[in-house]
Amino acid sequence: MALPNCSLKVNRELLDPSFESYRLSLDSIPAYNVELDAAVAEVKLKDSQYTLDHVRAFGMYNYLHIDPWYEDSVYFVDSKGRVLNLTVTLDTALGKPREMFRFESDPISCEGEQLCASLSLTSATWAALSDGTGKLTLLRTSKRGESSHIKWEPMFRERLGEPFIIVHSLAHVRSHVHTIEVLLLRVQKDPSDTKGSGFSISLEWITVDNSAGQDEERKYGVRKRRMMKGKSVPHYAAVEPQGKGIVVASEKPFAFTEVDGLPLEEPPVEAMEVENSDPIYFWQQTEEDVTLNVRLPEGTTKDDIRFKLAVDCLRVRVGDHAPLLDGQLFAPVDPEASTWTIKDDKSLEVSLQKRSEGPLWSEVILEDRRGEYLMSDEQKSQLQQRLSYLTSEDLNPNPEKDKPPCNAQELEDCDMFPEDSSTLMRFDGATLKPTHVVSLGSHQFLFSVHIDPSEMPAFCLRHDVEALLWQPRPNQDNDVWEHISTFNALGYVQASKRDKKYATCAPNFSYAALCECLRRVFIYRQPSPVDTVLFNRKQGRQVGQVAKQQVANLDTNDPVLGFRATNERLFVLTANNLFVLKVNN
Repeated sequence: MALPNCSLKVNRELLDPSFESYRLSLDSIPAYNVELDAAVAEVKLKDSQYTLDHVRAFGMYNYLHIDPWYEDSVYFVDSKGRVLNLTVTLDTALGKPREMFRFESDPISCEGEQLCASLSLTSATWAALSDGTGKLTLLRTSKRGESSHIKWEPMFRERLGEPFIIVHSLAHVRSHVHTIEVLLLRVQKDPSDTKGSGFSISLEWITVDNSAGQDEERKYGVRKRRMMKGKSVPHYAAVEPQGKGIVVASEKPFAFTEVDGLPLEEPPVEAMEVENSDPIYFWQQTEEDVTLNVRLPEGTTKDDIRFKLAVDCLRVRVGDHAPLLDGQLFAPVDPEASTWTIKDDKSLEVSLQKRSEGPLWSEVILEDRRGEYLMSDEQKSQLQQRLSYLTSEDLNPNPEKDKPPCNAQELEDCDMFPEDSSTLMRFDGATLKPTHVVSLGSHQFLFSVHIDPSEMPAFCLRHDVEALLWQPRPNQDNDVWEHISTFNALGYVQASKRDKKYATCAPNFSYAALCECLRRVFIYRQPSPVDTVLFNRKQGRQVGQVAKQQVANLDTNDPVLGFRATNERLFVLTANNLFVLKVNN
């Protein structure tokens, strides 16, 4: 695993230390309901898909897709194999969703292993589509906002192995070659994983372009396939613009393993040079003195010893050979009270009298690691007593302390964080090696959202009680991930919502929203000026801004399958309905 080499830099100007809380607003939220002709193509997990990774990847999949290029336009796939679009211009005159494309076969009627159909809007004129059986289709959509009545035209179809879902895609043009980068996610059985769940996670980065053929009839084909492996479903995965790299946030690290089906050849790891030689001397100490036993060559006599001791240095050599000991002592000694003698013709015993009694030495000669310290039984007992509180079975082994230690049983669920330390990693597209690694630690991942269609999706992390929005900026060497907005106290608030399924925010940061599995939607607005004069009774000061919280209840008992936000509206998809909530005017 690559070690962290950078950190997330919080913009203090985007924090509000004076934020108090959200105030519940009883203002009604206009809600509009569109009944669907056919149910959403929901694929429920099978008995063989029993791991937490299956739930995160497929059970929590967001079936609703928003168009970052054309505001208030959403897409989903129904049980008849149709890709449907709803574009809102007037809330009170919502039409029926329009068919943009139809699968050759219904996505939920195929035999064999089946995942949910997935869609990724690649650019303003292209889209990537998976039927859930392992087939990738690239579609030319024309300009969707201006020609929403035109059916999408498939330009590439190919089966790419085991079923997958599309995580991210983008398009770019280089040297007159149109290239599409697609990121696929699979949860695969792993026979080698005998101690874990028995499954591994793969991210496949596929490059498709039209470089083959003549200018007039350029056909699209797969040009490169790169495979990454990991042990947990990534919270976030996206390809950089121009395909220069990839960013992955996950609880357990990912690494590239294959390119075009061939395993990557890792350079041999150079073994660390470790000296296995035995120590040349042993030493002990008390509060008053230090005793050394230096090993001597065979046949050494008293006349061969060259011993020199000063207040702060020691030099010992045998004959004309290189010195056995030579350097500055850890602390001053008294040369007059120090002695040396030869024991059993095998070792030289040196007794150094400390000039200052009490402090224990950590070494005899500075930066000399060739000796071994022997601790007495009394010293071992004292050290064990000093460290006993670290291994005590009692929650508070010292009840006389003013501040007792933390009791984990008193923590609430919203104070807990995942045990595994998540990482945020950026991989270079050419070398496939990590270039930037951030340890997320306790920064819980909350959601990802498209802010600007020309950039990578932004992601939101919990920092203490706040929720901070980060925008990847791969072209900025010193600030690869930029803090662009803050949702006050949302990190703490969302942790209390035990039934939360989806979270998102408006592209202009005016509000954040949470959605439960059934019916309820919570909206948290940024602080805004109040029309009337309000006073804080506790502090006796006037309140100039209030952050409002609103709750909407959907008129349905079907579980929520999709949740997306624009600057003005929230779109909520259930099995048989599409709800449009008018949040802002």
